[in-house]
Amino acid sequence: MTYRKADVSSLRMLRKARDRIDRDYREEIAIAALASDAGYSREHFIRAFRAAYGDTPGRYRTRRRVERARELLRSANLTVTEICHLVGFSSVGTFTSRFSELTGMSPTRYRAAAAARGGPAPIPGCFVLMWETGLPDVAPSPPAGGQDRTSGEAGDPAGGVASGA
Repeated sequence: MTYRKADVSSLRMLRKARDRIDRDYREEIAIAALASDAGYSREHFIRAFRAAYGDTPGRYRTRRRVERARELLRSANLTVTEICHLVGFSSVGTFTSRFSELTGMSPTRYRAAAAARGGPAPIPGCFVLMWETGLPDVAPSPPAGGQDRTSGEAGDPAGGVASGA
């Protein structure tokens, strides 16, 4: 099958929009902004995205968020509310509704079913939150008393022993 040059360009722009949704699924990216970046009107973008990927951009983002939530429910020791906010939903009710629509069960039932199937122990929630937000920038303190860390010798920056010893 051969594509016209415009079709390939259109698909490339739609793929960039989809990649942005994949990367920034937690953020509330306006569909109009995605459309503008892709060179489409909002309505045309939604139609083209659906034709290319089978879902509207908003529905695709919701699926991506629920995929991430499923992973966290299986593997992390976080509350449903914490997971809801981590994946980008602002309302627990909306999160639960969308999750149930896509998986056929509530987040709590999903977690219980995953635990019943077995698997690795959940990751502590504090580690997951630290991974999501990153570690604080803390500069290491300089060694005390002018001591070189690698050699343990004082005074000589090269770490060697002073001559005459």
